[in-house]
Amino acid sequence: MVTERDVPAPEGTQAPAPLTAGSLATLGALSLPVRVRIGSGELTVEELLRLAPGAVVTLDQAVDDPVEVLVGERVVARGDLVSVGDEMGVRITQIGGEAGGER
Repeated sequence: MVTERDVPAPEGTQAPAPLTAGSLATLGALSLPVRVRIGSGELTVEELLRLAPGAVVTLDQAVDDPVEVLVGERVVARGDLVSVGDEMGVRITQIGGEAGGER
């Protein structure tokens, strides 16, 4: 098995520093965009062109089904939509794992 220590850094570069508690704390301060997927649908181009204010696009998910929380394209959690004052939120019910896989 080859480890980082077995592979020399290319000439003129330094090998990456090992992860430490301090470097992990720095990573913890990073901000990542989070998306919530509430369902998907499929339209023909004709249907898409006919969309107008008030049109309804049917999704493949029931109103009370869990939604998926994504970072990039990876599902990192699932939860239920909730009302938070005048805004919407997600109450997390499952973290990690991709039970059921990606859509």
